[in-house]
Amino acid sequence: MIGQLVATVLGHVGFAPPAIAELTDALRGALANGAPPGQRRCDVRFVAHAGELQIVVARAGATEWRTTRLLP
Repeated sequence: MIGQLVATVLGHVGFAPPAIAELTDALRGALANGAPPGQRRCDVRFVAHAGELQIVVARAGATEWRTTRLLP
């Protein structure tokens, strides 16, 4: 579900398919590594500011994952 959300938001913002695939894969990898047992809930935040898009994913018991990309 998170992958679909990220792909939809990035496509709406205007990212090209290769960039969408790269960011979606990075997010999936980050969520797969170090996931606490039984913790499936996460919070996702998209912030567009000053020509950049920041994506932040937070989960209980895990390190926050974030990335920033220039907006297309």
